[in-house]
Amino acid sequence: MFNLSSLFNTFFKKTPESVLGVDIGSSAIKVVQLRKKNGKAILETYGELSLGPYAGTEIGRATNLPQEKIVEALKDLIKEANVSTTVCGMSIPASASLISFIKMPTSDPRQLETAVPLEARKYIPVPITEVSLNWSVIPENVHEFTNEFEAHEEARKTDGPQSSEVLLAVIHNDVLSKYNQILRDANLQTNALEIEIFSSMRAIIEQSLDAELVFDMGAGSTKLYIIDRNVLHAAHTVNRGSQEITLALSRSLSMSVGDAEHIKRTVGISNEPEKRQVREVISLNLDYVFTETNRVILNYQKKTGKNVSRVILTGGGSLLKGFLELARAKFQIEVVLGDPFAKTETPAFLEPVLKAAGPGFAVAIGLALKQLQD
Repeated sequence: MFNLSSLFNTFFKKTPESVLGVDIGSSAIKVVQLRKKNGKAILETYGELSLGPYAGTEIGRATNLPQEKIVEALKDLIKEANVSTTVCGMSIPASASLISFIKMPTSDPRQLETAVPLEARKYIPVPITEVSLNWSVIPENVHEFTNEFEAHEEARKTDGPQSSEVLLAVIHNDVLSKYNQILRDANLQTNALEIEIFSSMRAIIEQSLDAELVFDMGAGSTKLYIIDRNVLHAAHTVNRGSQEITLALSRSLSMSVGDAEHIKRTVGISNEPEKRQVREVISLNLDYVFTETNRVILNYQKKTGKNVSRVILTGGGSLLKGFLELARAKFQIEVVLGDPFAKTETPAFLEPVLKAAGPGFAVAIGLALKQLQD
């Protein structure tokens, strides 16, 4: 059984010299290698490899590769990025996990130990014996704690209200077996398989008393997470990602998917008159995602009476030219690009490059940082 609380703890009694974070997405694999020196996370290497060619399709396309192809791609990236360690953490995609929030009529830890697994059966579409399940109470006031793990653990110990809200996290055992086998076949070792949301949180969220929304746009979907006082309070997935933009451009401009991907990456949301059609197609496809995001924000505000202070953009889709400016216009609150490399020490000359690429590496960096925690 995976342990939710361990998402905020290290699995290693002795920190290895170098550690690796591996993020296997639908369209690309990303890796980040870090080591610890004088209490700082030092960036040693990083890399990204598109999975489209391994599926016989274009770069940027979401894939559903067989396990052996994923291993092949991972080995290729490890070689290309000059990775020198075998100790790593790997992410579990949000699509392969279930995160839910359930209301329980008690806050007594002993009662919850029995009641939560029984209540969880209502939310899990397969026999509970086929999944690894864990849960944690969401505390009402956690601003005095330094991270989500401490807040959840303290909530278990203290007297609270008669009812409680519980964060439920579920992964099918077959998924855990699949990713463990990928690691073994790629000659990597880990005790850390983590749902991607928690890796991303570790990489981009700072200590704050405000509610913030993480907007994570990948190729196949967009994940929306609301974190309030460093605690996850809402999670929602929109089944549209950056690939939809590419396919829409391909149809509208009567060009190949490969050419459309190139136009998307090089032109983006341009205000140039001659690029008006490209801008309109992209904006139209983003409208649905932005509308869903605003709905999630509004629902949270209605539920809690607390405003979301800002939106943090992560994922490769948020790197689209002009995306930040459009998002700011749509959300009407502060919008920033996530900068996970800011939590690492890097060569000065690389800072502009890493800042620009950072949103796409949030999960991989969060996983590597996990390995360096004491």
